[in-house]
Amino acid sequence: MDTKLAISKEIFAPHDEKMLVAVQVKRRTKKRIPFLATGGPGDYSTFICISKTKKKPCQVSITKVKKFAGSSVFVRRSQWSIDLLRQVNGIDPNRDCAEFDLTFDTAFDQWVAGSAGEKGIFVQVLHTSCQQHCSERKPEFVNCQAHLLRADDQSVNSVFVRCKMFLNRLRKDVVSEAGHLLNAGNSILHTAADSVTSAVQKASQALNERGERLGRTEEKTEDMMNSAQHFADTAHKLAMKHKC
Repeated sequence: MDTKLAISKEIFAPHDEKMLVAVQVKRRTKKRIPFLATGGPGDYSTFICISKTKKKPCQVSITKVKKFAGSSVFVRRSQWSIDLLRQVNGIDPNRDCAEFDLTFDTAFDQWVAGSAGEKGIFVQVLHTSCQQHCSERKPEFVNCQAHLLRADDQSVNSVFVRCKMFLNRLRKDVVSEAGHLLNAGNSILHTAADSVTSAVQKASQALNERGERLGRTEEKTEDMMNSAQHFADTAHKLAMKHKC
């Protein structure tokens, strides 16, 4: 199951919430861990999620979800209402970057997303949610690229960024698979070429050793070369089919 689909199903669906977006993140700075800190030991993955309740009036929350190494279970660690969000810092308004900061009334975190595209989608969804659902003071968005905050462009930009991310992943998968297939195709062609060479060498040796069997040797040579050529043609077609 897809990771984000699994988070939605395990963390939010049981509470009648709809997950709007999730971004996998890492801390940019080490956080001081209290002496009596609780939680699982070892490596873990962290996701920052935005969700809203299905019942009206909608309540929008920002939730930190973790998944520890060796476990298949996602754990809800912290959750804040967007009414507690004070600032979203996009770090650099002039270029794509994966870093961003979130400041709440009682918390401050510095994150780096998996890519600038994932961060962009998160900021877009968060900005739209704040504009639509913040009941009191809306948080400020600073150092964010302008196109992420334009309401009329957000749906288009979101689709564009999602498509770009999908195409990038698809390109990597295709290039990787094509490389394997090309190597396999080259191996088949080399094997076919070796078969043709071997057939000719064997026929020539037989001709030299047994001149009196010239007729049968020529027939054998032709049959072996035809068989090897057929194998080579088939291998070439197979390689081209996989390459395409």
